[in-house]
Amino acid sequence: MYEIPVASRPPQTTKSADGTTIAFDVYAPESAEGPVVVVIGGATAQRLDGTGLAQALAAEGCLGVVYDRRGRGDSTDTAPYAVQREVEDIEAVIEAVRPGGRAVLAGFSSGAALALQAAAAGAPVSGVAPFEPPYRLADSPPLPADYTTTLERLTAAGDNDGAFEYFQLKAVGLPQETVEEFRASPMWAHFTAVAPTLAYDGHCLGGDDHSLPTDLIGRIDVPLLALASTGSPPFLRKPAAAVAEAAAQGSFELLEGEFHTAPDATIAARLATFVTGLPG
Repeated sequence: MYEIPVASRPPQTTKSADGTTIAFDVYAPESAEGPVVVVIGGATAQRLDGTGLAQALAAEGCLGVVYDRRGRGDSTDTAPYAVQREVEDIEAVIEAVRPGGRAVLAGFSSGAALALQAAAAGAPVSGVAPFEPPYRLADSPPLPADYTTTLERLTAAGDNDGAFEYFQLKAVGLPQETVEEFRASPMWAHFTAVAPTLAYDGHCLGGDDHSLPTDLIGRIDVPLLALASTGSPPFLRKPAAAVAEAAAQGSFELLEGEFHTAPDATIAARLATFVTGLPG
């Protein structure tokens, strides 16, 4: 059962290029040094959801960084939306944590697609580790042809409930009766509060077309480690493997885990090995 995390301390903040305030937390090893790993959450995820992983990264000698993507948690938002604005948010966080330096991006689910977008756009990264980006391959469960457009229409009309329900039914694939049970829980309001950002994840994945962006991945000129969980079905594992195949410096690895996730300690240990093996 998901439990809404509670902050144990105020976040740090920085300003993105368009003036949006981005909130972030840094978990550092005892030396306060080490490589920077920025954790990028997927749809509806907020920075506090990544605290356990950031702490596990710190235990492995890295600076684990979690942040609220724009429109979520303690970050603000600025219209109109563009994927490039989210890339600039990542750049602002890296600069705030390691001025003039670089970071490794560890993206999860649709946050993995954002990590790939940032790496392809030339953000100051030394490596990228996408975990199960939900691109749709030929044998993947299909999305509605107007998926992201529909999310934008619903949230523009102020129908956050409808947008979150649509996401659960069409993207996550939950049956209607399960969604109705979810709606009756206190968690529903927590997630519908960030429902306007669901379309942002859709755009990170390609808008209404969530097919594998081979051209974009081919522009990434840093090492790439694509990860997936042994507990995930093939339609989540296969896109990660395909991303690695499309990358110039890509590799793919399965981690022991559950559906669409793996233990924080397992992920952190593998990321730490990846980071320490990077050039420079």
